[in-house]
Amino acid sequence: MERHSYGNLPYRLARPSAVEAGTRYPLIVFLHGAGERGTDNEKQLIHGVPGFLAAWNRAKYPCFLIAPQCPPGQRWVEVDWGAESHVQPEDPSDPARLTLELIEQARRDLPIDPYRVYLTGLSMGGFGTWDLLARRADIFAAAVVVCGGADEATAERIRHIPVWVFHGAKDEAVKPERSRRMVAALEWAGGEPLYTEYPDVGHHSWNNAYSDPALFAWLFAQRRTDANAATVS
Repeated sequence: MERHSYGNLPYRLARPSAVEAGTRYPLIVFLHGAGERGTDNEKQLIHGVPGFLAAWNRAKYPCFLIAPQCPPGQRWVEVDWGAESHVQPEDPSDPARLTLELIEQARRDLPIDPYRVYLTGLSMGGFGTWDLLARRADIFAAAVVVCGGADEATAERIRHIPVWVFHGAKDEAVKPERSRRMVAALEWAGGEPLYTEYPDVGHHSWNNAYSDPALFAWLFAQRRTDANAATVS
C-alpha cells in the first residue's frame, strides 16, 4: 500500500491490481480502533484491512482502499466509548474532518465510482463510522460497523443507507446495547439494517466479521441510487 499524508493525517492507499481506462472502481474507507492510533502509518493496517487486501478479495472485488491513521490522543469522534449513550458533537473531530476532506479529494483525483463509496470501522472506528455517515449521508453507498456506538437521534438521517452491524455479546469495552439500540432506531426510522451478534465473543468481534466472505459479498453489492440521495435532508 502506498504511504501518504493529508495534512497531519497519515493514510495508506491501495489501488486495484489493474486499473483499466474508462472504468470506475469502488472506494473503501477503513477506520481503525483506539489501539492503532499513531504516526507510523502502519498500525492501522493490523485489523480489518488484511481481509480487503487478500488476493482472492482483490481479484473478485477490485477497489481503492483508504486507511487513515488517527493521531495519538485523538478520536474519530470525541465521545466516551464506555458510556451508555452519547449525543453527536456539533462539529467533527479534526481526524474525522480531515478524513472527509480526503474522501472528497480521492473522489476528484481517482477513478472512483461515486455511487459505490463504502465506509467501515471497528471499535473507535465503529463510532467514527456512525458519526461520518450521519455527517455526510449523501456520499456513502453502504457501511459496515463493528462494535461501535452512535447517537440514535441520527438514525433518521441515515435510514436509507444499507448498514451491517456486528458486535460481540460479551463485549465489555463497548456495550453490545450500543449496537442493538442503533439498529432498533434505524428500524424504527424505516431502515433495514442487518445485525450480527456473536454470542460467545468479546470485544474482538472484528476477527469474526472481517473474515466472513458474506460481508464482502454484501458490501460490494451495494450501490447508492439517486432515489437514495434524494432522501437526505
